[in-house]
Amino acid sequence: MKAIATSIPDVLIIEPKVFGDERGFFFESFNRNQFTELIGREVYFCQDNHSRSAKNVLRGLHYQIQNPQGKLVRVVQGAVLDVAVDIRKSSPTFGQHVAFELSAENKRMMWVPEGFAHGFLVLTESADFLYKTTDYYAPSFERSIIWNDPEIGIQWPSSAAPILSAKDQQAKLLADAEVFA
Repeated sequence: MKAIATSIPDVLIIEPKVFGDERGFFFESFNRNQFTELIGREVYFCQDNHSRSAKNVLRGLHYQIQNPQGKLVRVVQGAVLDVAVDIRKSSPTFGQHVAFELSAENKRMMWVPEGFAHGFLVLTESADFLYKTTDYYAPSFERSIIWNDPEIGIQWPSSAAPILSAKDQQAKLLADAEVFA
């Protein structure tokens, strides 16, 4: 496993070492010791989630204001544009984002630590998105920032209008959202 730095130092792209031949491939998708070494601290994952979404579905930008979740995310079928937005008011990168394509083909993962809003847009006919979290889902603390907030300026690749949940249609601008200190 190796870590690839992003423009926001706490967010990392994790690239597994893939062993492949004519039969297929094998890789470790998670190894606690290696992951701890890569991110520089120990985390404990308590929940695994799996979502399947159709093309142009946009999920996010989600976070929990209490019981914040760090997320290790990956795609096992299809491809997404995955986005993390720094919403830690005291951070020098507050309001900035990083975006990377994660796909079954590239097998990359993204580490999105606590204190970030997270979302993704499905680029293929469908995508299966898996993620580990460092805290349990707490719906009463879940918040959303609107996907097209001009202050954040995410360049989503689709010309079609994204398909949003009712909750994500009601998301707030970063300027109006509860954020971390």
